Amino acid sequence: MFNYRHHIFVCINQRPPGHPKGDCGSKGSRQLFQKFQEETEKRQLWETVAVSGSTCLGACNLGPVVVVYPEGTWYGKVSVADVEEIMDQHIVGGKSVERLLLSRLVEAAGQGGGD
Repeated sequence: MFNYRHHIFVCINQRPPGHPKGDCGSKGSRQLFQKFQEETEKRQLWETVAVSGSTCLGACNLGPVVVVYPEGTWYGKVSVADVEEIMDQHIVGGKSVERLLLSRLVEAAGQGGGD
């Protein structure tokens, strides 16, 4: 039986070029997904942390989007450079990375996040 403490979902959805909604895949989310996998392995967390690719999570304009469960913490505009901080601060340390919280990004942009 799986006994994960955290499950990280990375949107890797790809739409046709020029699609008005955009997508996380064209913003480097596959590299992001790979980096989360590498950092999970590096920290030897594979038995307690799962990393999964996901189709659209809805906040395309603020992607790449990452969601961490069981907390239900949504991150936006996540880059490969942010992965170590999320792993250290959130996954290991138990504290959200405030500057990447999707709710803050939506508020700052004055928009609803997704369509």
